[in-house]
Amino acid sequence: MGMPHVVVDDAGYAYPGRTVLEHVDVRASAGDRLAVVGENGSGKTTLLRLLAGDLAPSTGEVRVVGTLAVVEQEMPVAPGATVGDVVAATLSDVRAVAAELEAATEAFDHEEGALGELTALLARAEHLAAWDADRRVTEALSRLGACTDLDQPLAELSVGERHRVRLACRLAERADVLLLDEPTNHLDGAGIDYLTAQMMGWRGVVVVVTHDRQLLDDVATAILDLDPAMDGRPVLYGQPGYLAFRFTKNQALHRWRQRYRAETKRREVLAARLDASYEGLSDEWRPPKGSQKHRRGTRARTHVKAADRLIERLEAQAVDVPVPPLELAFPELAALDPHWSLGAGDCLLEVRSPLVAGRLDLPGVRIALPASGRLLVTGGNGAGKSTLMAALAGTIPLERGTRTVHDGVRVGVLGQEDTTLGQDDGATGFELYARHALRLLDAGRLDPTHVVPVAHLGLLDEEELDRPLRELSVGQRRRFELACALLNAPHVLLLDEPTNHLSTDLVDELTLALVRTPAAVVVATHDRRMRDDLATWPALEL
Repeated sequence: MGMPHVVVDDAGYAYPGRTVLEHVDVRASAGDRLAVVGENGSGKTTLLRLLAGDLAPSTGEVRVVGTLAVVEQEMPVAPGATVGDVVAATLSDVRAVAAELEAATEAFDHEEGALGELTALLARAEHLAAWDADRRVTEALSRLGACTDLDQPLAELSVGERHRVRLACRLAERADVLLLDEPTNHLDGAGIDYLTAQMMGWRGVVVVVTHDRQLLDDVATAILDLDPAMDGRPVLYGQPGYLAFRFTKNQALHRWRQRYRAETKRREVLAARLDASYEGLSDEWRPPKGSQKHRRGTRARTHVKAADRLIERLEAQAVDVPVPPLELAFPELAALDPHWSLGAGDCLLEVRSPLVAGRLDLPGVRIALPASGRLLVTGGNGAGKSTLMAALAGTIPLERGTRTVHDGVRVGVLGQEDTTLGQDDGATGFELYARHALRLLDAGRLDPTHVVPVAHLGLLDEEELDRPLRELSVGQRRRFELACALLNAPHVLLLDEPTNHLSTDLVDELTLALVRTPAAVVVATHDRRMRDDLATWPALEL
């Protein structure tokens, strides 16, 4: 079979009516850890599906040599399936190799047998360490904070809990080529450390789609950016490290935007000159009425020719500069309403001693957000971060404690799970945004004079918003939910794992916006780089 490797040669893929990948070139061999980044909808998950063999490229070639292990963002759940079923599938694959080796050893002809084949099979079994597979699975489940109850139905687990079960089993398989789609989304610090160590020691090829900037620093030997450059092609950055990638890309984006602005301005100037030239055909060249009537046609032809020459120069000098990528246009949020009369100790939002049985218990704890307040919430999986965020948002009842909101305060909420706001009925982003606005209005959480238009945020373009939400990628849906959190121009923003499924570019832009906004902000995150960026904020570790 040869050494494991991955080859993508000028590959592209198009869904009906929509091209998502073009001109992708990359090669990776054993020991390489290729990180794939790009804006939501740029084709990152599609590329992984091409590598996994789930899709065939529309153009070019994709070749993968070696056994495969794939961890998708979303794990489909078969009716009645349990954690034990996932574990059993992993162990059966490993044990099949052990059984094949045992059968080959027993049947081996020491006089005429093919020793090379037996040696290769033995090496394969030793690499998989079949005798150690049970321990590896148990260790991976434990280290990633996954469910270890084999009888637990998968349907009763959260998205993050199912993800950790699948990831643990795939790591235990020791495949030649490991394909990971946003693997750190549902991991805490200890889980990320374990995953990082596993990836660093992987003997085969690792291809990881990730927005985790620290993971890019820690493991990537190269970064493939699927966002097209000015020439329309993805870029492979061979120099490791996120900061080097970020600096180089920022320089390229700056040049692109400068050139686009210059070309747009030049076209506007030439178009104005052209309009003026044609306008002269009806006014400037006309002689006084009744005099030299034959000159009128001659001068008309002269002006037409001059205008035509200007058109020719315009077309000859035109440079096809594509529109640069969207930039986050974070809205101007107010810290408070000018009509409010807040005392020195008054807060916009307060929660005291919250209790949700089995999920959160903070006796004697007061969480108070003043105008423009900040709070960073951290803690391991299961510590209660999402429950606390729901308590602050008022979307979960408290069995003890109180929640108080100042009259008139608008709260924007981004939850951790992908709710997609009723996407299954085929409604477009524009339609769902309008429905969300009406729900907020009915609940008294929206001032009609303070509505943030979704198309003005730089999160999704109009073409994407005109499509049914269920047709968008996980990352694009996450962008939509962020837009919904900003719809009512909130005085308080509650963001639970805001970096999940978002591109590295958008995470950088969002982090800067959260630091600068006058609104009060609470962020619960496991993202190590974001925690570092917000290290000066008051913090609550659960």
